[in-house]
Amino acid sequence: MKYLPTSCYKSISLAVALAASSGLVHATGESDETAEIYRPSITNSSWEDTIRAPSVYDQPYNVSLFSAEHGEDSARLWSQTKSVAAYGVGFAGFLALLPSSITNWDKSGEKLHKKWWDNVSSGPVWDRDNFAINYIGHPYFGGVYYQTARKSGYRQWDAFMYSFMMSTFYWEYGVEAFAEVPSIQDLVVTPVLGWVYGEWAFNKEREIRQRGGTVWGSEGWGDTALFFLDPIDSLGRGVNTLFGDDVVKAGTGYLSMTEVPLDNGRIDKQVQFQVQYAIGAGKANEGVSRHQSANNKASSVEDPVDFGIVGISIGSSYMSPGEVWNLESGWAPSASVGLYFSRSFSTRLSYARGKLNDKRTGQSTTFENYSFDGQYYFNGQNTLRPYLTFGIGESLIELDKEKKAFQVNGGAGLHYRLSPNWALQLDWRHFYSAKLSSWDNLAVGQLVYRFGRGESWL
Repeated sequence: MKYLPTSCYKSISLAVALAASSGLVHATGESDETAEIYRPSITNSSWEDTIRAPSVYDQPYNVSLFSAEHGEDSARLWSQTKSVAAYGVGFAGFLALLPSSITNWDKSGEKLHKKWWDNVSSGPVWDRDNFAINYIGHPYFGGVYYQTARKSGYRQWDAFMYSFMMSTFYWEYGVEAFAEVPSIQDLVVTPVLGWVYGEWAFNKEREIRQRGGTVWGSEGWGDTALFFLDPIDSLGRGVNTLFGDDVVKAGTGYLSMTEVPLDNGRIDKQVQFQVQYAIGAGKANEGVSRHQSANNKASSVEDPVDFGIVGISIGSSYMSPGEVWNLESGWAPSASVGLYFSRSFSTRLSYARGKLNDKRTGQSTTFENYSFDGQYYFNGQNTLRPYLTFGIGESLIELDKEKKAFQVNGGAGLHYRLSPNWALQLDWRHFYSAKLSSWDNLAVGQLVYRFGRGESWL
Protein backbone atom coordinates (compact mmCIF):
# COMPACT_ATOMS: atom_id res chain seq x y z
CA MET A 1 0.00 0.00 0.00
CA LYS A 2 1.24 3.51 -0.80
CA TYR A 3 1.10 6.14 1.91
CA LEU A 4 0.73 9.87 1.59
CA PRO A 5 3.96 11.86 1.98
CA THR A 6 5.12 12.35 5.57
CA SER A 7 3.64 15.43 7.28
CA CYS A 8 1.17 15.94 4.44
CA TYR A 9 -2.11 17.45 5.71
CA LYS A 10 -5.36 16.18 4.35
CA SER A 11 -8.91 16.80 5.55
CA ILE A 12 -10.71 13.61 6.46
CA SER A 13 -14.52 13.71 6.34
CA LEU A 14 -16.58 12.67 9.33
CA ALA A 15 -18.45 10.12 7.24
CA VAL A 16 -15.31 8.30 6.10
CA ALA A 17 -13.79 8.30 9.57
CA LEU A 18 -16.99 7.00 11.12
CA ALA A 19 -17.29 4.28 8.52
CA ALA A 20 -13.73 3.20 9.18
CA SER A 21 -14.25 3.26 12.92
CA SER A 22 -17.34 1.07 12.54
CA GLY A 23 -15.46 -1.52 10.52
CA LEU A 24 -17.46 -0.76 7.35
CA VAL A 25 -14.48 0.21 5.20
CA HIS A 26 -11.39 -1.82 4.27
CA ALA A 27 -9.33 0.59 2.19
CA THR A 28 -6.24 -1.58 1.97
CA GLY A 29 -7.70 -3.80 -0.73
CA GLU A 30 -6.74 -6.84 1.29
CA SER A 31 -8.99 -9.74 2.17
CA ASP A 32 -11.14 -9.51 5.28
CA GLU A 33 -8.99 -12.18 6.92
CA THR A 34 -5.81 -10.13 6.41
CA ALA A 35 -7.45 -6.82 7.31
CA GLU A 36 -8.71 -8.18 10.60
CA ILE A 37 -5.11 -8.87 11.69
CA TYR A 38 -4.47 -5.13 11.94
CA ARG A 39 -5.75 -3.33 14.96
CA PRO A 40 -4.46 0.15 15.71
CA SER A 41 -2.31 0.52 18.77
CA ILE A 42 -3.89 2.04 21.84
CA THR A 43 -3.33 5.75 21.40
CA ASN A 44 -3.92 6.71 24.95
CA SER A 45 -2.24 6.18 28.26
CA SER A 46 -3.26 6.12 31.87
CA TRP A 47 -1.89 7.88 34.91
CA GLU A 48 -1.87 4.46 36.58
CA ASP A 49 0.45 2.98 33.94
CA THR A 50 3.44 4.81 35.39
CA ILE A 51 4.90 4.34 38.86
CA ARG A 52 4.62 7.60 40.82
CA ALA A 53 6.53 8.67 43.89
CA PRO A 54 4.27 8.85 46.99
CA SER A 55 5.16 12.56 47.31
CA VAL A 56 3.07 13.24 44.19
CA TYR A 57 -0.01 12.93 46.39
CA ASP A 58 1.15 15.20 49.21
CA GLN A 59 -1.09 17.91 47.76
CA PRO A 60 -3.70 15.83 45.92
CA TYR A 61 -5.72 18.79 44.61
CA ASN A 62 -2.79 20.47 42.84
CA VAL A 63 -3.49 20.94 39.11
CA SER A 64 -0.75 20.12 36.58
CA LEU A 65 -2.72 20.74 33.38
CA PHE A 66 -0.43 23.58 32.36
CA SER A 67 2.86 22.14 33.55
CA ALA A 68 2.79 18.38 32.75
CA GLU A 69 5.28 18.02 35.59
CA HIS A 70 4.67 14.30 36.07
CA GLY A 71 5.22 13.15 32.50
CA GLU A 72 1.72 13.83 31.15
CA ASP A 73 1.39 14.25 27.39
CA SER A 74 0.59 17.96 27.05
CA ALA A 75 1.14 17.87 23.26
CA ARG A 76 -1.62 15.29 22.79
CA LEU A 77 -3.91 17.24 25.10
CA TRP A 78 -3.48 20.42 23.06
CA SER A 79 -3.98 18.58 19.76
CA GLN A 80 -7.17 16.95 21.02
CA THR A 81 -8.40 20.26 22.44
CA LYS A 82 -8.28 21.82 18.99
CA SER A 83 -10.22 18.89 17.58
CA VAL A 84 -12.84 19.16 20.32
CA ALA A 85 -13.19 22.88 19.59
CA ALA A 86 -13.96 22.26 15.93
CA TYR A 87 -16.32 19.35 16.58
CA GLY A 88 -18.15 21.45 19.16
CA VAL A 89 -18.87 24.21 16.70
CA GLY A 90 -20.24 21.63 14.29
CA PHE A 91 -22.43 20.16 17.03
CA ALA A 92 -23.68 23.65 17.86
CA GLY A 93 -24.72 23.98 14.22
CA PHE A 94 -26.65 20.72 14.55
CA LEU A 95 -28.42 21.98 17.69
CA ALA A 96 -29.28 25.20 15.88
CA LEU A 97 -31.27 23.13 13.37
CA LEU A 98 -33.39 21.55 16.12
CA PRO A 99 -36.71 23.13 17.11
CA SER A 100 -36.50 25.81 19.79
CA SER A 101 -38.99 23.75 21.81
CA ILE A 102 -36.19 21.21 22.38
CA THR A 103 -33.14 23.44 22.85
CA ASN A 104 -34.73 26.72 24.06
CA TRP A 105 -32.21 28.52 21.85
CA ASP A 106 -33.06 32.05 20.76
CA LYS A 107 -33.16 32.21 16.95
CA SER A 108 -33.81 35.93 16.56
CA GLY A 109 -31.93 37.92 13.94
CA GLU A 110 -29.87 39.86 16.49
CA LYS A 111 -26.16 40.29 15.67
CA LEU A 112 -24.08 37.47 17.07
CA HIS A 113 -21.63 39.52 19.13
CA LYS A 114 -24.45 41.53 20.73
CA LYS A 115 -26.46 38.38 21.42
CA TRP A 116 -23.41 36.77 23.03
CA TRP A 117 -22.78 39.75 25.30
CA ASP A 118 -26.44 40.04 26.28
CA ASN A 119 -26.59 36.35 27.17
CA VAL A 120 -23.32 36.33 29.13
CA SER A 121 -24.22 39.47 31.09
CA SER A 122 -27.70 38.09 31.88
CA GLY A 123 -26.63 34.84 33.44
CA PRO A 124 -26.22 32.33 34.69
CA VAL A 125 -29.85 31.23 35.11
CA TRP A 126 -31.69 28.02 35.86
CA ASP A 127 -32.56 26.90 32.35
CA ARG A 128 -35.64 25.04 31.06
CA ASP A 129 -33.95 22.84 28.47
CA ASN A 130 -35.21 19.37 27.68
CA PHE A 131 -34.37 16.86 30.44
CA ALA A 132 -32.41 14.63 28.05
CA ILE A 133 -30.22 17.54 26.94
CA ASN A 134 -29.49 18.75 30.48
CA TYR A 135 -28.99 15.46 32.30
CA ILE A 136 -27.91 13.02 29.58
CA GLY A 137 -26.36 15.09 26.80
CA HIS A 138 -24.35 17.44 29.01
CA PRO A 139 -22.83 14.70 31.22
CA TYR A 140 -22.00 12.71 28.08
CA PHE A 141 -20.02 15.54 26.53
CA GLY A 142 -18.53 16.36 29.92
CA GLY A 143 -17.22 12.79 29.81
CA VAL A 144 -15.82 13.36 26.31
CA TYR A 145 -13.93 16.42 27.58
CA TYR A 146 -12.76 14.41 30.59
CA GLN A 147 -11.33 11.60 28.47
CA THR A 148 -9.34 14.07 26.37
CA ALA A 149 -7.14 14.78 29.39
CA ARG A 150 -7.38 11.32 30.97
CA LYS A 151 -6.07 9.65 27.82
CA SER A 152 -3.19 12.12 27.70
CA GLY A 153 -1.83 10.61 30.91
CA TYR A 154 -3.42 12.99 33.42
CA ARG A 155 -4.94 11.81 36.66
CA GLN A 156 -8.64 12.06 37.49
CA TRP A 157 -8.57 15.43 39.27
CA ASP A 158 -6.70 17.11 36.39
CA ALA A 159 -9.09 15.53 33.87
CA PHE A 160 -12.05 16.84 35.88
CA MET A 161 -10.58 20.35 35.95
CA TYR A 162 -10.02 20.17 32.19
CA SER A 163 -13.65 19.13 31.68
CA PHE A 164 -14.78 21.98 33.96
CA MET A 165 -12.80 24.58 31.99
CA MET A 166 -13.92 23.29 28.60
CA SER A 167 -17.59 23.00 29.56
CA THR A 168 -17.59 26.41 31.25
CA PHE A 169 -15.44 28.68 29.11
CA TYR A 170 -15.54 26.95 25.73
CA TRP A 171 -19.18 25.83 25.75
CA GLU A 172 -21.42 27.62 28.29
CA TYR A 173 -19.73 31.02 28.06
CA GLY A 174 -18.42 30.40 24.55
CA VAL A 175 -20.25 28.61 21.76
CA GLU A 176 -23.61 28.12 23.48
CA ALA A 177 -23.70 31.71 24.78
CA PHE A 178 -24.34 32.86 21.20
CA ALA A 179 -27.73 31.14 21.48
CA GLU A 180 -28.78 31.20 25.14
CA VAL A 181 -27.94 32.48 28.59
CA PRO A 182 -25.42 30.27 30.44
CA SER A 183 -27.10 27.64 32.60
CA ILE A 184 -26.55 27.20 36.33
CA GLN A 185 -27.14 23.46 36.39
CA ASP A 186 -25.10 22.86 33.22
CA LEU A 187 -22.08 24.56 34.82
CA VAL A 188 -22.20 21.92 37.57
CA VAL A 189 -23.77 18.84 35.98
CA THR A 190 -21.57 18.77 32.84
CA PRO A 191 -18.17 18.38 34.53
CA VAL A 192 -19.32 16.64 37.74
CA LEU A 193 -21.48 13.89 36.23
CA GLY A 194 -19.16 13.98 33.19
CA TRP A 195 -16.41 12.84 35.57
CA VAL A 196 -18.48 9.81 36.57
CA TYR A 197 -19.37 8.89 32.99
CA GLY A 198 -15.94 9.75 31.59
CA GLU A 199 -14.05 7.55 34.07
CA TRP A 200 -16.44 4.67 33.43
CA ALA A 201 -16.08 5.07 29.64
CA PHE A 202 -12.29 5.39 29.90
CA ASN A 203 -11.98 2.07 31.72
CA LYS A 204 -14.67 0.36 29.64
CA GLU A 205 -12.79 1.21 26.43
CA ARG A 206 -9.58 -0.23 27.83
CA GLU A 207 -11.42 -3.43 28.78
CA ILE A 208 -12.86 -3.78 25.26
CA ARG A 209 -9.46 -3.26 23.63
CA GLN A 210 -7.72 -5.68 25.97
CA ARG A 211 -10.08 -8.46 24.85
CA GLY A 212 -9.50 -7.75 21.16
CA GLY A 213 -12.02 -5.00 20.51
CA THR A 214 -15.13 -7.17 20.79
CA VAL A 215 -18.46 -6.72 22.57
CA TRP A 216 -20.71 -9.80 22.90
CA GLY A 217 -18.14 -11.58 20.72
CA SER A 218 -18.64 -9.15 17.82
CA GLU A 219 -16.10 -6.68 16.43
CA GLY A 220 -18.95 -4.72 14.85
CA TRP A 221 -20.56 -4.12 18.23
CA GLY A 222 -17.11 -3.46 19.66
CA ASP A 223 -16.33 -0.76 17.10
CA THR A 224 -19.74 0.83 17.64
CA ALA A 225 -19.28 0.86 21.42
CA LEU A 226 -15.78 2.29 21.13
CA PHE A 227 -16.99 5.11 18.91
CA PHE A 228 -19.73 6.21 21.28
CA LEU A 229 -17.52 5.83 24.36
CA ASP A 230 -15.17 8.46 22.92
CA PRO A 231 -16.00 9.79 19.43
CA ILE A 232 -13.09 12.27 19.36
CA ASP A 233 -10.43 9.60 19.75
CA SER A 234 -12.35 7.14 17.57
CA LEU A 235 -12.40 9.42 14.54
CA GLY A 236 -8.62 9.55 14.39
CA ARG A 237 -8.39 5.86 15.16
CA GLY A 238 -10.79 5.14 12.30
CA VAL A 239 -8.44 6.83 9.85
CA ASN A 240 -5.60 4.63 11.08
CA THR A 241 -7.76 1.56 10.46
CA LEU A 242 -8.49 2.87 6.97
CA PHE A 243 -4.77 2.97 6.09
CA GLY A 244 -3.68 -0.02 8.17
CA ASP A 245 -1.03 1.90 10.09
CA ASP A 246 -0.58 4.79 12.52
CA VAL A 247 -0.72 7.40 9.77
CA VAL A 248 -2.69 9.87 11.89
CA LYS A 249 -0.21 11.93 13.85
CA ALA A 250 -2.70 14.29 15.49
CA GLY A 251 -6.12 15.83 15.06
CA THR A 252 -6.64 19.57 14.88
CA GLY A 253 -9.57 21.89 14.47
CA TYR A 254 -9.77 25.61 13.92
CA LEU A 255 -12.01 28.53 13.05
CA SER A 256 -11.33 31.09 10.34
CA MET A 257 -12.91 34.28 9.01
CA THR A 258 -13.21 34.63 5.23
CA GLU A 259 -14.37 37.62 3.18
CA VAL A 260 -16.33 36.49 0.12
CA PRO A 261 -17.11 39.06 -2.66
CA LEU A 262 -20.78 39.07 -3.72
CA ASP A 263 -22.22 39.91 -7.14
CA ASN A 264 -23.62 43.21 -5.88
CA GLY A 265 -20.16 44.40 -4.90
CA ARG A 266 -20.60 43.86 -1.17
CA ILE A 267 -18.39 41.68 0.98
CA ASP A 268 -19.86 38.76 2.91
CA LYS A 269 -17.91 37.80 6.02
CA GLN A 270 -18.13 34.05 6.65
CA VAL A 271 -16.98 32.11 9.70
CA GLN A 272 -15.68 28.66 8.77
CA PHE A 273 -14.60 25.73 10.88
CA GLN A 274 -12.46 22.86 9.68
CA VAL A 275 -11.12 19.64 11.11
CA GLN A 276 -7.79 18.31 9.89
CA TYR A 277 -5.64 15.33 10.66
CA ALA A 278 -1.90 15.27 10.11
CA ILE A 279 -1.26 12.33 7.79
CA GLY A 280 2.09 10.63 7.27
CA ALA A 281 3.68 7.24 6.68
CA GLY A 282 4.80 4.99 9.47
CA LYS A 283 4.30 5.18 13.18
CA ALA A 284 3.03 8.24 14.97
CA ASN A 285 5.17 9.96 17.57
CA GLU A 286 5.28 8.52 21.06
CA GLY A 287 2.81 11.03 22.45
CA VAL A 288 0.11 10.06 19.94
CA SER A 289 0.74 6.34 19.53
CA ARG A 290 1.20 5.40 23.12
CA HIS A 291 0.76 1.72 23.94
CA GLN A 292 -1.21 0.61 26.95
CA SER A 293 0.77 -1.15 29.62
CA ALA A 294 -0.13 -4.77 30.24
CA ASN A 295 -0.26 -3.85 33.91
CA ASN A 296 -3.22 -1.49 34.24
CA LYS A 297 -2.31 -0.59 37.83
CA ALA A 298 1.44 0.02 37.81
CA SER A 299 1.20 2.89 40.28
CA SER A 300 2.64 1.91 43.64
CA VAL A 301 0.38 4.39 45.46
CA GLU A 302 -3.29 4.93 44.68
CA ASP A 303 -4.41 8.44 43.86
CA PRO A 304 -6.43 9.67 46.86
CA VAL A 305 -8.71 11.77 44.63
CA ASP A 306 -11.03 9.84 42.35
CA PHE A 307 -14.65 10.04 41.21
CA GLY A 308 -15.72 8.68 44.58
CA ILE A 309 -15.89 12.30 45.76
CA VAL A 310 -18.94 12.84 43.50
CA GLY A 311 -22.28 12.45 45.26
CA ILE A 312 -25.93 12.75 44.30
CA SER A 313 -28.86 13.08 46.70
CA ILE A 314 -32.61 12.71 46.41
CA GLY A 315 -35.29 13.25 49.01
CA SER A 316 -38.06 15.51 50.21
CA SER A 317 -38.18 19.08 51.51
CA TYR A 318 -40.65 21.15 53.51
CA MET A 319 -40.87 24.60 51.92
CA SER A 320 -41.98 27.55 54.04
CA PRO A 321 -41.90 30.73 51.87
CA GLY A 322 -41.93 34.17 53.48
CA GLU A 323 -45.08 36.34 53.67
CA VAL A 324 -44.18 38.26 50.51
CA TRP A 325 -44.89 35.16 48.38
CA ASN A 326 -48.43 34.67 49.79
CA LEU A 327 -48.00 30.91 49.67
CA GLU A 328 -48.82 28.22 52.20
CA SER A 329 -46.09 25.86 53.36
CA GLY A 330 -45.88 22.39 51.84
CA TRP A 331 -43.81 19.37 50.80
CA ALA A 332 -41.75 19.12 47.62
CA PRO A 333 -39.22 16.70 46.06
CA SER A 334 -35.59 17.80 46.14
CA ALA A 335 -32.26 16.71 44.67
CA SER A 336 -28.63 17.76 44.77
CA VAL A 337 -25.29 16.95 43.16
CA GLY A 338 -21.96 17.81 44.68
CA LEU A 339 -18.33 17.11 45.49
CA TYR A 340 -17.33 15.71 48.89
CA PHE A 341 -13.71 16.84 49.04
CA SER A 342 -13.07 15.38 52.47
CA ARG A 343 -14.95 14.29 55.57
CA SER A 344 -14.89 17.94 56.66
CA PHE A 345 -15.85 19.85 53.51
CA SER A 346 -18.22 19.53 50.54
CA THR A 347 -20.06 21.68 48.00
CA ARG A 348 -23.36 20.95 46.31
CA LEU A 349 -25.98 22.34 43.95
CA SER A 350 -29.47 21.79 45.38
CA TYR A 351 -32.92 22.11 43.83
CA ALA A 352 -36.45 21.84 45.20
CA ARG A 353 -39.73 22.42 43.35
CA GLY A 354 -43.20 22.09 44.78
CA LYS A 355 -46.86 22.91 44.24
CA LEU A 356 -47.97 25.25 47.04
CA ASN A 357 -51.40 26.78 47.55
CA ASP A 358 -51.90 30.51 47.06
CA LYS A 359 -53.23 31.99 50.31
CA ARG A 360 -55.58 34.35 48.45
CA THR A 361 -57.05 32.09 45.77
CA GLY A 362 -56.31 28.61 47.07
CA GLN A 363 -54.94 27.65 43.64
CA SER A 364 -51.87 25.47 43.28
CA THR A 365 -48.76 27.50 42.44
CA THR A 366 -45.28 26.32 41.40
CA PHE A 367 -42.54 27.48 43.77
CA GLU A 368 -38.85 26.73 43.14
CA ASN A 369 -35.67 27.09 45.12
CA TYR A 370 -32.12 26.39 43.99
CA SER A 371 -28.84 27.14 45.70
CA PHE A 372 -25.11 26.51 45.54
CA ASP A 373 -23.77 25.78 49.02
CA GLY A 374 -20.69 24.75 50.93
CA GLN A 375 -20.78 22.47 53.99
CA TYR A 376 -18.36 22.18 56.91
CA TYR A 377 -18.64 18.94 58.92
CA PHE A 378 -17.66 18.53 62.57
CA ASN A 379 -16.31 15.23 63.93
CA GLY A 380 -15.38 14.18 60.40
CA GLN A 381 -14.10 10.76 61.44
CA ASN A 382 -17.37 9.80 63.12
CA THR A 383 -20.40 8.12 61.60
CA LEU A 384 -22.71 10.96 62.74
CA ARG A 385 -21.45 14.40 61.70
CA PRO A 386 -23.15 17.73 62.44
CA TYR A 387 -22.47 20.37 59.80
CA LEU A 388 -22.97 24.02 58.93
CA THR A 389 -23.99 25.12 55.44
CA PHE A 390 -23.76 28.49 53.70
CA GLY A 391 -24.47 29.55 50.13
CA ILE A 392 -26.32 31.62 47.56
CA GLY A 393 -29.30 30.92 45.30
CA GLU A 394 -32.69 32.04 44.08
CA SER A 395 -36.38 31.41 44.60
CA LEU A 396 -39.04 32.04 41.98
CA ILE A 397 -42.75 31.55 41.45
CA GLU A 398 -44.61 30.11 38.44
CA LEU A 399 -41.37 29.68 36.44
CA ASP A 400 -41.39 33.48 35.93
CA LYS A 401 -37.86 34.85 35.64
CA GLU A 402 -39.20 38.31 36.44
CA LYS A 403 -40.57 37.03 39.76
CA LYS A 404 -37.39 35.66 41.24
CA ALA A 405 -35.31 36.74 44.18
CA PHE A 406 -31.56 36.34 44.75
CA GLN A 407 -30.91 34.96 48.23
CA VAL A 408 -28.15 34.15 50.66
CA ASN A 409 -28.66 31.24 53.00
CA GLY A 410 -27.25 29.56 56.06
CA GLY A 411 -28.22 26.60 58.17
CA ALA A 412 -27.23 23.42 59.96
CA GLY A 413 -27.68 19.70 59.51
CA LEU A 414 -26.71 16.13 60.36
CA HIS A 415 -24.91 13.65 58.08
CA TYR A 416 -25.15 9.95 59.02
CA ARG A 417 -22.82 7.55 57.19
CA LEU A 418 -24.44 4.18 56.41
CA SER A 419 -21.54 2.80 54.32
CA PRO A 420 -18.72 4.15 52.14
CA ASN A 421 -21.28 4.78 49.39
CA TRP A 422 -24.50 5.61 51.24
CA ALA A 423 -25.52 8.20 53.81
CA LEU A 424 -28.55 10.04 55.18
CA GLN A 425 -28.61 13.78 55.74
CA LEU A 426 -31.09 16.19 57.30
CA ASP A 427 -30.70 19.95 57.27
CA TRP A 428 -32.54 23.22 57.77
CA ARG A 429 -31.66 26.35 55.78
CA HIS A 430 -32.76 29.95 56.21
CA PHE A 431 -32.91 32.11 53.04
CA TYR A 432 -32.84 35.91 52.98
CA SER A 433 -33.61 38.16 50.00
CA ALA A 434 -32.63 41.83 50.31
CA LYS A 435 -34.66 42.61 47.17
CA LEU A 436 -37.92 41.40 48.75
CA SER A 437 -36.94 41.74 52.41
CA SER A 438 -38.13 38.15 52.62
CA TRP A 439 -37.15 35.27 54.91
CA ASP A 440 -37.79 31.73 53.60
CA ASN A 441 -37.17 28.42 55.34
CA LEU A 442 -36.40 25.00 53.89
CA ALA A 443 -36.08 21.69 55.76
CA VAL A 444 -34.62 18.82 53.70
CA GLY A 445 -34.13 15.08 54.21
CA GLN A 446 -32.14 13.16 51.57
CA LEU A 447 -30.47 9.86 50.78
CA VAL A 448 -26.89 10.40 49.55
CA TYR A 449 -25.07 8.13 47.10
CA ARG A 450 -21.31 8.39 46.51
CA PHE A 451 -19.86 6.85 43.33
CA GLY A 452 -16.90 4.49 43.07
CA ARG A 453 -15.19 3.79 46.38
CA GLY A 454 -17.14 6.56 48.05
CA GLU A 455 -15.42 7.97 51.10
CA SER A 456 -13.51 4.79 51.93
CA TRP A 457 -10.24 6.44 50.92
CA LEU A 458 -10.64 9.49 53.16
